[in-house]
Parts: sequence; structure tokens; C-alpha cells
Amino acid sequence: MKPNLVDPATITTEMAAQIRAWRVDGDYTCRAVAQAATDLWGSEHGSNQLYGQDLCAAAATALGEDSSKEPWN
Repeated sequence: MKPNLVDPATITTEMAAQIRAWRVDGDYTCRAVAQAATDLWGSEHGSNQLYGQDLCAAAATALGEDSSKEPWN
């Protein structure tokens, strides 16, 4: 099992909405979500795909959604 690169408690509602907009509305890949988040909020993970997946999972959970289901996936 991979370690989680994102602490879900650090994702605010505003951050979750932005991540959702990138992934769902902008059709960003998880790697692109990671890079966009790094550019906006700063992170040592850059465009790491696993970081992007964890961001999407944390954001979906914060919004009461499931990142493995539509419209996230």
C-alpha cells in the first residue's frame, strides 16, 4: 500500500472545489492536477502522479464524492 502524500485534513472546501474544477471541468490528468496545485499552493511533489491522485481523493472526500467514480474518473 502506498503512503498518502496528502493529509485530507489540510484540504479546505475552497481547495477541494479548485481541485475538482481542474480534474472534472478542466479534464486535467492527475499529474496535471498535481502540477497546478504545486504552482498555486506550493509543494515539493511537483507533477507527481501519486500526489495528484491523493489530492483528487482528498478533495472528493471533502466534497462528499468518490474520486473513483464519475465525474472524477
